[in-house]
Amino acid sequence: MRVLQAAAEAVPLVKTGGLADVVGALPDALARAGVTSRLLLPGFAAVRAALKSPRTVTTLPCPWGGVPPLLVTGRLEPFGDALAYVVVSPKLFERPGGPYSDASGAAWADNHRRFAPLAWAARALARGADSRWQPNVVHAHDWHAGLAPAALAYAGLSAASVMTIHNLAHQGLFPAQTFLDLDLPATAWGVEGVEYWGQVSFMKAGLQHAQAISTVSPRYAQEVQDSALGCGLDGVLRAHPGGVAGILNGVDYGVWHPRADPYLVQRFDAADLRGKAACKAALQRGQGLHVDERALLMAVVSRLTSQKGLDLLLQVLPQALAHGGQLVVLGQGDADLEEGFAAAARAHPGQVALLRAHDEALAHQIFAAADMVVVPSRFEPCGLTQLYAMAYGALPLVHHVGGLADTVVDATLEALEDDQASGLAFHRFDPISLEAALRRAQLLWSRPAHWSRVQQRAMAQRFDWDRAATEYVALYRQAVARRSALATLA
Repeated sequence: MRVLQAAAEAVPLVKTGGLADVVGALPDALARAGVTSRLLLPGFAAVRAALKSPRTVTTLPCPWGGVPPLLVTGRLEPFGDALAYVVVSPKLFERPGGPYSDASGAAWADNHRRFAPLAWAARALARGADSRWQPNVVHAHDWHAGLAPAALAYAGLSAASVMTIHNLAHQGLFPAQTFLDLDLPATAWGVEGVEYWGQVSFMKAGLQHAQAISTVSPRYAQEVQDSALGCGLDGVLRAHPGGVAGILNGVDYGVWHPRADPYLVQRFDAADLRGKAACKAALQRGQGLHVDERALLMAVVSRLTSQKGLDLLLQVLPQALAHGGQLVVLGQGDADLEEGFAAAARAHPGQVALLRAHDEALAHQIFAAADMVVVPSRFEPCGLTQLYAMAYGALPLVHHVGGLADTVVDATLEALEDDQASGLAFHRFDPISLEAALRRAQLLWSRPAHWSRVQQRAMAQRFDWDRAATEYVALYRQAVARRSALATLA
């Protein structure tokens, strides 16, 4: 089986969140499962710089005129000898700012033009544009690649398509007139096509035309089919003949393990936690926090957005700090949240530190140092933060939704008695519930023997990509069978 992984991000080249971690790790896991997989990425500057021995495969459409994008293949340096495909267009991709927005944080107005070429590249490869490799499955990740299943369907190609929702809240919505730029037939404009309430929706295009749909955790697969978290697409999801599979994300323990982490001042594992104490002291010292091993060091490693529930954390932060706790925040995002944590740092010197950055090394160091990682998301498709936290012996405190609910067992009296607890959770998204969970965490911290048992349980958890890869292979086979059945009916 040959699978094309179409996505906007892949670690370590381009990363804004967990999508990049998934796309960067999945191909290797699939290879171990016997599946040949190649990446298809936009030619951002970092991707272009990593591309070695490039070979032009074909020229892609450019309905709006100008210099057309090129589909190029070559080796991407971080991925060894594996070949990948890159859509090269300096005008579209090599710009200041981030992958999706300018330096001020405003989304690029032509994002539909920037990501539609991923679909055209997938279509060209499925047609045989590269005589050396042709996919029989196209795996589209999130809205950026959502047009690919539609492009395959309207071209009548035999390749099957799979659409994975990493975050349904981001749907790739554009004005109706942008449809003219998408190189799709007129029949694609309509309620059974890419149209969504008078707009173009890349996400709906993928969901409507893929032979199989998945999300990144079992609970989120159920949540998105309900109106509360379905973001207006719950009806499309419920109507899909193949249903919605929930495949929990994995962790690359070759990258995320304190026993072999090159970013740490001292490595450690569950059998010897002295290195964790050294990491905690180093972070406290380096970030201006009081160096105190008895202080409960809480951490946030996240985009600072309302989805992540960090406004709720700000509301209860004074109470969380009242018992001598500390907080370090690593992230960037909404200006009001950044200022809220900056104000907290000014009001609580030695207890709160805000690091406005996206820094992979710092993220590793914070997970290693923290006693607890707070993930109070309003909704969370899967979440990797809590998985990394557990690997590093930092107990996750989470809102009981999506993948957070699938992966963290709350330290209730029953779970403690049964030795099943791996973190803490709250069920109602309100300040009272979060404050109560924080208080329970403080009480657990004050009982070192109990804390240690939960910590050991957390560090023993394994969320391997090999398990996820096996489930994806089964999903690919279902998609191929469904595509073959559709071809027979036609």
